[in-house]
Amino acid sequence: MPEHRSNGSGRFGVSDVGVVAIGRNEGERLQRCIRSLPAQLGAVVYVDSGSTDGSVEFAREHGAEVVALDMSVPFTAARARNAGVERLRQARPELALVQFVDGDCELDELWIPAALESLAADPQVAVVCGRRREIAPRDTLYNQLCDMEWDTPIGDAEACGGDALMRLAALAEVGGYDGSMIAGEEPELCLRLRRAGHRVLRIDHEMTRHDAQMTRLSQWWTRNVRAGHAYAEGYHRYGSDTERYNERAVLSNIAWGIGLPATSLFFALPTLGTSLWLLGLFGVLYKRVYAHRLAHGDSASDAALCARYTALGKFPQAQGWLQFHYRRLTGQQNTLI
Repeated sequence: MPEHRSNGSGRFGVSDVGVVAIGRNEGERLQRCIRSLPAQLGAVVYVDSGSTDGSVEFAREHGAEVVALDMSVPFTAARARNAGVERLRQARPELALVQFVDGDCELDELWIPAALESLAADPQVAVVCGRRREIAPRDTLYNQLCDMEWDTPIGDAEACGGDALMRLAALAEVGGYDGSMIAGEEPELCLRLRRAGHRVLRIDHEMTRHDAQMTRLSQWWTRNVRAGHAYAEGYHRYGSDTERYNERAVLSNIAWGIGLPATSLFFALPTLGTSLWLLGLFGVLYKRVYAHRLAHGDSASDAALCARYTALGKFPQAQGWLQFHYRRLTGQQNTLI
């Protein structure tokens, strides 16, 4: 693995990178995560949010600095990552880069050298991310849906996920993550970075292996409620700006998840059930997603799976939109979904 130090050319080595991993009761998944990190790293910080499974002890035994979050303050992943960066700066103030990784992910052994090359090629690139894959995508259809979700276009991106390599200077310039956000914190951070003139780049390289362990419809539903909440909060904050941030996703969730079914049911009695045929418009959405996934390179069965659950997902995502605005209007604090 390359081990050259940064110099005037803007090149970096693995020892210029610190890792911030976050987790809670990840068990064996965190062990795999820590073991996957290269030995040449400048530092490793593990931020724990109240684990009782020995995660803290394991991380310490394997050389990580450990930050135990104050759980009297509402937890968010954004707050955990900020705490990790703060400890990283205290321990190794000379470090230039941070690799964020979730505790249920393993880092690909060749990822960091590949990402460093992208940073060296363009000083405007502040964030580099790659391909996150599910460890067992075929174990459950929900794992498979996650794996398909991670397969996003290569090149300039609007956002990254929880795993990404970032320049610490750019992160500090925009004030880090917004610790109050319970979901959608990475896209919101990337929006501010792009507004500051930085690039978010997704490269064609393996990055992490994720272990979703999603076996139940209820887990998938909650995940989509969280996504709908994130879209709603992002649109509430920035939707009126030039980028029309999250506008398309929010309007789609409202139209498909609330508007169409409500209209169909409301007029069912006066139209003697004729209005229920409006629900057939979900077939249009299905065909649109199906065609898109086929063009993306998916098999017919995978495209059909994605199309079915994209249509169904409008309902929990609309629920997330309603939940965000209900709490906002009633003055309730948003809590982790």
